[in-house]
Amino acid sequence: MAKILWADDEIELLKPHILFLENKGHSLVTVKSGNEALDKVGDEDFDIIFLDENMPGLTGLETLERMKSGTAKTPIVMITKSEEESIMDEAIGGRIADYLIKPVNPNQILLAIKKNLEGKRLVNEKTNSSYQQEFRQLAMDMQDRLDFEGWVEIYDRLVYWELALDESKDPGMQEILSMQKSEANQLFCKFVEKNYKGWLNGEEAPMMSHTVLQKEVFPKIGKSTFLVVIDNLRLDQWKILSEPLQEKFRVEREDSFYAILPTATQYARNALFAGLMPSEIAKKFPNKWKNDDDEGGKNMFEEDFLADNLRRAGLNGKFSYNKITNLNAGKKLADNFSNLLNNEFNVIVYNFVDMLSHARTDMEVIRELADDDAAYRSLTLSWFEHSPLFDMFNLMAKNGCDVIITTDHGTIKVDEPSKIVGDKNTTTNLRYKQGKNLNYQGKDVFEINNPDEVYLPKINLSSKYVFAKQTKYFVYPNNYNYYMNFYKNTFQHGGLSLEEMIVPIAFLKAK
Repeated sequence: MAKILWADDEIELLKPHILFLENKGHSLVTVKSGNEALDKVGDEDFDIIFLDENMPGLTGLETLERMKSGTAKTPIVMITKSEEESIMDEAIGGRIADYLIKPVNPNQILLAIKKNLEGKRLVNEKTNSSYQQEFRQLAMDMQDRLDFEGWVEIYDRLVYWELALDESKDPGMQEILSMQKSEANQLFCKFVEKNYKGWLNGEEAPMMSHTVLQKEVFPKIGKSTFLVVIDNLRLDQWKILSEPLQEKFRVEREDSFYAILPTATQYARNALFAGLMPSEIAKKFPNKWKNDDDEGGKNMFEEDFLADNLRRAGLNGKFSYNKITNLNAGKKLADNFSNLLNNEFNVIVYNFVDMLSHARTDMEVIRELADDDAAYRSLTLSWFEHSPLFDMFNLMAKNGCDVIITTDHGTIKVDEPSKIVGDKNTTTNLRYKQGKNLNYQGKDVFEINNPDEVYLPKINLSSKYVFAKQTKYFVYPNNYNYYMNFYKNTFQHGGLSLEEMIVPIAFLKAK
């Protein structure tokens, strides 16, 4: 039960309230002035403090200001007869926990205690109970014959509960959710294996990497429209980043589309900007498409692909393309932001999240900072709120710009090694392989024996692609144990999973 300090110059009139709280098991210390209240908090610790605003001598607001330095973590509830907005503003500005207007009844006081001292526990208990009910419904829904929209909804619900259970920190419930996500990924992989070729060859298809600009972005282009592509951004990370953005923007709509396979930057992002599948890009731009075994950067011509895509759509307005791969480049673009306002359409590609996932693989300190999905999300949010990109979003809001935020693909934490054998020309990505004479465990992969069927380029006539499913990652037999341990529990992309394939797109308007 709570130990409560209540300061009010008419404390005798509150005797019924005090008896009510004591009968509920709470312990109360009462004082009649701000100075007495300050003396008490200097001598004793309290769980919660009730502070009358209108006391002789030190007012409640003056007491609050002096009290906060020594009781920073103690919730303080201001009680006042006044409904003046200025007093409310001052009290809230003083970081009070709650604000009550006299006359107050005992249940109001009890509610304030519960909300401030037991709120987190009660919310966690409710969250756990609600997920237990939703678990059964999700399990049944996943067994239905879901279409591509159905799987988007399932994934959205799983992410919702993942974020909700982050707050409860109940390892038992989080383990149950993890198992349900694993089952969902297993069923989703079967769904994609069955339908992927059909989507690319005339059957009803979801919005995908190569169609999303024409369907969703180009029709929105107006005065100073911004498309921000945050590389390697998952749906759960977007949900976290959207919270600070909503101070300056209204999120008008959130949607998802399917990243093409491989869910890797070279393929998915080139397809995004070109509005074409990779083999179509290679055919149309033979000198600008780079295969996996070619030397040099694989995403050097995105601006050219975008320009061609805009021309095909009949959009001839002025546009800019900006790729940010380091802090200084981000600061420079933010400093020169006003120049972008002269364009109808501005594209900003920001590579931080992709760099973070690679750094987590290679650097032990990042592994420790982002030990699991929740920590990975937290690290992403911390970067975002202190980044030049966040500064640019504030400038977009200030100038009334429309903003579209999306990504090229997501990422997944891998934990199950899968042996594969290939020749020296086999690609090095841990989640997909392109090559000939590949030897692998069939149950672990989605195989494409004829790349032409899914509009992927071939290095030679006998090339095939295999995509790791769920949380698998490819390891060669040579030095198997070393690489198995080195890459276990790292974030990778290129393969087939909900996290990699179903990616967010959001439409924001400045408030």
